[in-house]
Amino acid sequence: MATIFSRIAAGEIPSWKVAESDDFYAFLDINPLAEGHTLVIPRNVEDDYIFNLEPELYEGLWAFARKVARALEAAVPCKRIGVAVLGMEVPHTHIHLVPLQSEGDLDFRKKRPEIPSERMEQIAKAVLAEYEKL
Repeated sequence: MATIFSRIAAGEIPSWKVAESDDFYAFLDINPLAEGHTLVIPRNVEDDYIFNLEPELYEGLWAFARKVARALEAAVPCKRIGVAVLGMEVPHTHIHLVPLQSEGDLDFRKKRPEIPSERMEQIAKAVLAEYEKL
């Protein structure tokens, strides 16, 4: 059975897409740590541990994530983009990209902000526009 992330990348479940390629997909986290919190996933591999990926896919995922991070940084005011790879909550490799104002913004235990869907849509469109410029 496909993971929820595979179903999102396939368009079976709606998402706020910020970037995509044949092999990778990036979308806003529905339970974000901050505005612009993005998840980056491989489309066609559902392994839940990033270090199990084949070298070419692993390197491609990070290259794609870097480009998404650049677009995110241009679209969402922040001091930098934080990166986390936990992979415990969804059994599908994913990289968290989180716009940061301080190191504390990358604390997954903190209370999450409530961001209206209209704002999420605005952020997704802004990041996608920046991504397409790169």
